[in-house]
Amino acid sequence: MNGPDQLLQNTGRLRTAMGECFPGTHTIFRGHDLHRELLEMDWVGLYVFGITGRKLTDAQVRVLHAIWVCTSYPDTRLWNNRVAALAASARSSANLGIVAGLALSEATTYGGQAGMRSLHFLIETQRRVRDGADLEQVVLEEKAARRIYGYGRPINSIDERLPWIMQVAANFGLDQGTHVRLAHAVEAILQPRYPKLRMNYAALHAALIADMGLSVREYQMLRVPTFLAGMPPCVADAAAKPEGTLFPTPCAAIAYEGQDHRTWPR
Repeated sequence: MNGPDQLLQNTGRLRTAMGECFPGTHTIFRGHDLHRELLEMDWVGLYVFGITGRKLTDAQVRVLHAIWVCTSYPDTRLWNNRVAALAASARSSANLGIVAGLALSEATTYGGQAGMRSLHFLIETQRRVRDGADLEQVVLEEKAARRIYGYGRPINSIDERLPWIMQVAANFGLDQGTHVRLAHAVEAILQPRYPKLRMNYAALHAALIADMGLSVREYQMLRVPTFLAGMPPCVADAAAKPEGTLFPTPCAAIAYEGQDHRTWPR
């Protein structure tokens, strides 16, 4: 059944197993009373539970916390932070500015798309190797065909976040998962041939999350707040400055290559 019949079957009702709010009494969250049963749950654990329907271990939740802490860069020059701060400089609301910054955080090169593609690559590569393919051949064929997301980084090929996250993962016994070991093995294959293609943060945290059993779609939702904590400092700083003074660009600084000066008719 599809088309109008399908729409009519769903008119005026919501079929869902996710939850339901009963104003004045209680709220059900994936089959649990939110306030009675889940009130003491870690917020990140609840967030993942809402996405997957699974309760991660305390160790896995702690690693997710560390992943997000390590991406909390309060640098207004960063692409997503800049948007949030410019909104504050224009005296828009903090909420609108931060939401706009989060929307841009799914960028292909630096943001969420890179992590998604890295996660897909690691999951698919692991499947092929499990089915008997040679890892080195798979990696080199992939590199010849397209960019391997999760390896290589602009400005500086060394990603300062990796040793810290690996230490946290090791502390909780999560540093030797199948996809984490695969991510390091891929780097070992790429490095002799492409010295600048060192593992970056996208590959490592994608590997850790793949070892937690999340799919690419689940990862896309999970990573939404990844850069969030770095944005409010930029918004607060821009809001404290005179309006419109964040990154002003004089006309003389614009490399204009359009038509020369013209006289407009009255």
